[in-house]
Amino acid sequence: MTDAVQERYARFAAEEAPGRSPLYAEWAAGVAGDAEVRGILSRIPGNRRQPALVFAVTRMLGAPSESYAVWRAFVQEHADQVVAECAARSLQTNEPLRLAALLPVLSEIDGPLALLEIGASAGLCLYPDRYSYRYRGSDGTVRAALDPPDGPSPVVLESRVDGPLPALRLPEVVWRAGIDLSPLDARSERDRRWLRELVWPGETGREERISAALEIAASDPPLLVAGDAGDRLDDLIARAPASATLVITTPGVLVHIPRAARESLVDRIRRADARWVTIDPPGLLDVWEPPVDAHAWSGFVVALDARVRAAADPLGAWWEWRTAAETDAS
Repeated sequence: MTDAVQERYARFAAEEAPGRSPLYAEWAAGVAGDAEVRGILSRIPGNRRQPALVFAVTRMLGAPSESYAVWRAFVQEHADQVVAECAARSLQTNEPLRLAALLPVLSEIDGPLALLEIGASAGLCLYPDRYSYRYRGSDGTVRAALDPPDGPSPVVLESRVDGPLPALRLPEVVWRAGIDLSPLDARSERDRRWLRELVWPGETGREERISAALEIAASDPPLLVAGDAGDRLDDLIARAPASATLVITTPGVLVHIPRAARESLVDRIRRADARWVTIDPPGLLDVWEPPVDAHAWSGFVVALDARVRAAADPLGAWWEWRTAAETDAS
């Protein structure tokens, strides 16, 4: 079991943290080479010992954002508390910037819209109509700017666009709902703090963006229900207003669902009287139309009803619109 911890943290240090969080890269490399700390982390359930989750929990418990030696001493001193808190929590990265990559797809759907997000966390991705968008070219110039009807939003989603720019418009959203194993309440200071701790040290602007989005969600909370999507999906679908187009979104959540349950859920979504919008790793699903070569694809796949629309950064920092012909050529 400890070897599995070593492999996971070494991979995180080498492939995931560099360029995003030097501190997390240092901590993960330290864990990979530290048998004693790996022994503590091996007591955490396998689906709750991801580096980003463990590091966020320790910071929430009071670990300072300092060297690995300082972090190691904190984990040793608070081992039981770290293990218990990690076992009770899950990664709930609620990044509204993903909407910058999803807005072009939402622009294709006739409204008004009823949004239902699976893996909603605090529901920050349920407000595409309340945020401002700034799409820039590779040279930094603004190619498109959109604001809500009542003026610029305190949440400004900036994203780089490569290639053609499709038609963009803010949707009219009349209903917002979400399912999560442990939904977070934007009005709860404890839940707000947890979302802030999930921001990796070194990620410029994310905490400010999430904090501003939390204010919007707190002022008009969505309908969030606790439970497994397989158990709660039909009930929420039935509660959506019949006068609106139901859009089921799964931004970044399917990768956290075991394969059999994931395939079953995707099948149910595709059979529902709804549109389906998602952003996922290219090799995660085999439903893409046209098929995607995961080895040649850059970033994640953005799709509407499984039809490929764009390649995108997993958190929405950049995207590239792909026509069917361009997808075939990739």
